[in-house]
Amino acid sequence: MTDSTEAPQKPTPAFIGASWLALLIGLGTYLVGLFNSTMELNEKGYYFAVLMFGLFAAVSLQKTVRDRSEGIPTTAIYYGIAWFSLVLALALLAIGLWNAGSLVPSEKGFYGLGFAMSLFASVAVQKNVRDLARFSKEDADDDADEASTRAYTLAPAQPEGQQF
Repeated sequence: MTDSTEAPQKPTPAFIGASWLALLIGLGTYLVGLFNSTMELNEKGYYFAVLMFGLFAAVSLQKTVRDRSEGIPTTAIYYGIAWFSLVLALALLAIGLWNAGSLVPSEKGFYGLGFAMSLFASVAVQKNVRDLARFSKEDADDDADEASTRAYTLAPAQPEGQQF
């Protein structure tokens, strides 16, 4: 088995747009479902908090995994907490939906799919944001190098013996 390490590629505008659209659709459907549901306000708050916790956990885990793959130091405890938080968010949603007697199975599936889509899309959006930041930094460094080279080569020659 060969180990091929490819240089990271800049995300395409289509992938960036699809990621944001998936996040908006996932969050939108989940939140519209909560708004239109006949649940008590405390139940709505529970499902909203689980969604926010899950989004944070997924993004945190993705960042930690990527940091490790790029050789950026991360602690094992934080890595473990990120995994635990994601699993806990998924378990809290599953337990909540399992015990929700007022929801019909189609509503439970609706919340589950909205939740899963939001988590997946949040990871994709975070990846795009990080990749774009990396490439904009590299572009800025390249532009600075190019500008300094141009300034050096275009500078008028100074006559010898003359000081300014």
